Amino acid sequence: MPQDGPSLEEGTDPPHDAKAGSFVDDYLLYLLAAVSDRASGQFHAHVRAHGLRAPEWRVLACLADEDGAMVTELARLSLLEQSRLTKIIDQMAARGLVSRRADPVDARRVRVFLTHQGRAQAVGLVADARAHEARLLALLTEEEAGAIKPVLRALLARMERS
Repeated sequence: MPQDGPSLEEGTDPPHDAKAGSFVDDYLLYLLAAVSDRASGQFHAHVRAHGLRAPEWRVLACLADEDGAMVTELARLSLLEQSRLTKIIDQMAARGLVSRRADPVDARRVRVFLTHQGRAQAVGLVADARAHEARLLALLTEEEAGAIKPVLRALLARMERS
């Protein structure tokens, strides 16, 4: 997968270390956002090279996990407002990537499914995303790499409960 932006090289130092007494460089939300921005930017360039925008990629990835998801659940998982997601799904349906169907139990609910074309694109990009993630995790020690997801999951779960 071609990479845009800074390369991921094991053993390289971060662009800048937290300055003694610097609030921003040591602020958790800044650190989370900076890592997300850099890592997402690299992968989103790859997604764009495959003719998709980042929100469309998120929808494909979510449906690869749970095809036939309801729009409300897709909005939560893809981190998109439901009104914006509805427009994105319209565009994706027009391009033949997804289809909508009424829920068989409650016709008022809409479920979104991958088409054959959408599934093929999702499968390839999910594999690429896993490879990108592995390159990111390789930048960490084994201990750090093993801890990062459980710590983030625990924080997310506790924030959702509070």
